[in-house]
Amino acid sequence: MTDKRNFTSIVEDLPTAIPFVGPEAIERRVGRTFDARLGANESAFGVSLKALEAMRDEASRVAWYNDPENHDLRGAIASHHGVGAAQIVVGAGIDDLLGLAVRLFAEPGQPIVASQGAYATFVYHVHGYGCEPVTHPYRDDRNDLEALAAAATASDAPLLYVSNPDNPAGTWVEASDLEALIDRLPETCTLLLDEAYAEFAPASAIPTMSVNPRVIRFRTFSKAHGMAGLRVGYAICDEQVALGFDKIRLHFGVNRIAQAGALASLEDETFIRTVVRRVEKGRAHYARIGTSLDLSTLPSATNFVTFDAGSRTRAESILSSLQDRGVFVRKPSEPPLDRCFRVTVGTDPERDVFEKTLTELVRSGA
Repeated sequence: MTDKRNFTSIVEDLPTAIPFVGPEAIERRVGRTFDARLGANESAFGVSLKALEAMRDEASRVAWYNDPENHDLRGAIASHHGVGAAQIVVGAGIDDLLGLAVRLFAEPGQPIVASQGAYATFVYHVHGYGCEPVTHPYRDDRNDLEALAAAATASDAPLLYVSNPDNPAGTWVEASDLEALIDRLPETCTLLLDEAYAEFAPASAIPTMSVNPRVIRFRTFSKAHGMAGLRVGYAICDEQVALGFDKIRLHFGVNRIAQAGALASLEDETFIRTVVRRVEKGRAHYARIGTSLDLSTLPSATNFVTFDAGSRTRAESILSSLQDRGVFVRKPSEPPLDRCFRVTVGTDPERDVFEKTLTELVRSGA
């Protein structure tokens, strides 16, 4: 006799899917490891040596629970941004915090607005909490802020999600345009501003506004800090919003090694500047590759570059062929960006492997 367990109606109606298939899963399926891991937008440039030392030291204390208040890390982040510690929420990466934001502000069945093809994990949370995504396509490969504001107004959505710089395009909008967007939103709509790639962006793309009760800004240690595997992110928000997060967050969700490493990395500004310079060099290298192969690249303010293959069919063929040859990359799935594939900036040797492999593919007719 089968013991059937009844899920909630929301979960019953969800597809069996995850936002991203990890490179490890692909390696297990094909039976080989990748020569160049350039698809997940991890940092190819390691972690601060100061952070590494702090984490090694903290490893001797893993028998203890972590600080559920993230006190020292929150204080350092607050000082870094010139805000109060009560305006910082620390979580297990931006992914964790985005799910909490949906849970905090949206009732099941309510619409939530984002660009069509926006960061897949956010849409995963929208579906997972029983909400309805309302989307609008990218325009000129950027978030169409006017259309998104109009959609939020027309649908009376409690949340609008925008990533800037954008994932998966890598493009960006100016801070002044974001500030104008906030002014156009209904009073009942909160802007979720994902700034995961802020360290790589031009200063003109990052708002200098003070904490706004209608905006939650998200940052991460997964990109420039090289700590994707540790899962540390944070939100900058109004104090009352932070208190709301405290009602539902997993208080022991960021382990003590991660807290120690993030704190030390935040203080190592020289390391971050070095990573940013190496990423800039790698983006320029990719642009040259694209030019040599007649594959245009989108402007990027992130640690990846999006190559325009011209069509979805060709982009999928290149993606598959690269992975078959040991180079892990990814591609957007929704139009108009589905004509593209996306490549993380790797080390010099990794970029050389990518260039050699892609050149062989394109010159053989891919």
